[in-house]
Amino acid sequence: MNPIAELLLFAGIMAVAQFSPGPDMILLTSTSLRHGGRAGAIMACGIATGLAFHAILALAGGGYIFTRESAFLPYAKMAASLYLAYLAWQVFRSDLTETQTSVTSQHRHYLRGLFCNLLNPKAALVLTSICAPFLQHSSGIAKPLALGAIIVGQGAVLWILWAYLLQTKALRDGYERSRWWINRCFSALLLLLAAMIWLR
Repeated sequence: MNPIAELLLFAGIMAVAQFSPGPDMILLTSTSLRHGGRAGAIMACGIATGLAFHAILALAGGGYIFTRESAFLPYAKMAASLYLAYLAWQVFRSDLTETQTSVTSQHRHYLRGLFCNLLNPKAALVLTSICAPFLQHSSGIAKPLALGAIIVGQGAVLWILWAYLLQTKALRDGYERSRWWINRCFSALLLLLAAMIWLR
């Protein structure tokens, strides 16, 4: 396959994978609706930073540390589950009328995105499985670097666009009308994901 076409195919697969339902997208959507596009964009940068770590693991062949045979996996699952449960509680109890704009608050959005991605053991496994076929018969560092740039760069751009797309009037008005229920749904979804990671 033509190298350009191969990279475009990889980018398409990654776009679908990154927008599939998961902790990152739920937290990013919730934050963007509650606190605005800037907060969502900052969180997206935190998520992309965590994704860079997982991309390095996947492209370097280190994804095996998250397999079922790894002694590290139970601890990673426990940390991920507890953190998602903590985020669910934060979303549930938050005052939805509050708009946080302070530097400390924006910094916290970045850290929440970072740790949400870093503590997800599935991220490295998914990236490893997607990257493996594209790394066959490749030598040198150029191709892994290209794949890594697509993973992190595309993820950051798409998530930031999503954060600002959520600021459109129709979506904002719908959120304001139903924010109590929407907030509870986000909290329940995060708890469900925490339970799924814990039990699998």
